[in-house]
Amino acid sequence: MALEPGILAGFLVIFLAVLLGPFKIHVIEENLEPFLLVCGIAAMTLSGFVKIPGEETGWRMEIIEESLTSPLHVGDIFGIPIGIFQIVLVVGLIIYKWHDPIHKAIRKLTDILSVKVLGFLLIVVLGLSSSVMSAILAAIILVEVVNAMPLPRKSKIDLTIIACFSIGLGAALTPLGEPLSTIAVSKLAGEPYHADFMFLFNMLGKYIIPGIFAFGIVGVFFLGKVDTKDAGMKAADYNETIKDVIMRAVKVYVFIAALVLLGEGFKPLILEYFIQIPSGILYWVNMVSAILDNATLCAAEIGPALSEIQIRSILMGLLLSGGMLIPGNIPNIISAGKLGITSKEWARLGFPLGIVAMAVYFVVIFVLGI
Repeated sequence: MALEPGILAGFLVIFLAVLLGPFKIHVIEENLEPFLLVCGIAAMTLSGFVKIPGEETGWRMEIIEESLTSPLHVGDIFGIPIGIFQIVLVVGLIIYKWHDPIHKAIRKLTDILSVKVLGFLLIVVLGLSSSVMSAILAAIILVEVVNAMPLPRKSKIDLTIIACFSIGLGAALTPLGEPLSTIAVSKLAGEPYHADFMFLFNMLGKYIIPGIFAFGIVGVFFLGKVDTKDAGMKAADYNETIKDVIMRAVKVYVFIAALVLLGEGFKPLILEYFIQIPSGILYWVNMVSAILDNATLCAAEIGPALSEIQIRSILMGLLLSGGMLIPGNIPNIISAGKLGITSKEWARLGFPLGIVAMAVYFVVIFVLGI
């Protein structure tokens, strides 16, 4: 059944506010996390007026609990719950305490290797290893290395955005990398796919691994235009306080909680319209994951009844578009928060790069049928 016109209009207003607000209104850009949280609450409230047979919508205790706990728990290490909030906070405190030796070690590395070689290695190595050490840790390493590289701010931003595309792709190769891959494997664990630890690697590796190397080459191209005499931030420029470290972790917490509510709040729109779309069109429609939680979209769209090409197209659409804007992926959120990258600065490169990447993969998957 179609949504009532008033409900549909409400969803569109919230969607456009999330998409355009950070670019058009400075106060929203400065307070992005609470703004997204308010939009998530509005979407959840609106979804409560929609009744879908066999589906629960609107406010429920499990959704409130998920929004509160998702930033705190993405997995367990030795039985201890580990989440984005804890990792960002602990690593932030470690870097605060030992910033100078860490920074000096990275600067020595930049002296040994050329900026182009280091940029290429950073993009490729973090992309390939993010499926094992998680996209979160890969993003934190990325930020520290980029911060210490002898580059002007614009080049740091460009390198960060390209590397986040690579990390977002690579993290999908195993269930350890990010929530999207965990959900996809769990939903396809039964008949007929029997998805295991290597399922996504076997299905998507031939697209993702060449893509990571391609992003590495693109990164070198951007760095090739840099005036390396501009040393960017030096070790002495570091003036972060413990309060800054704690507040960054809090902002990441609010950001993740808001994305959970946004994804669940838009569930009626996804179930009523998105999953009815043919896979070739859905590939492009999934560009909405640039501002919505791609794990939620994955949970709504992926199922054992889909063909392999449908699953591939859905996942690749979600992964590629996740790099376009800051809310699209966990590495984006962490990197933008640490480096102070604005939504406009991210979109300047992230959006056109994402469109080009999606167009290339569309030809590979749907035209060439590889």
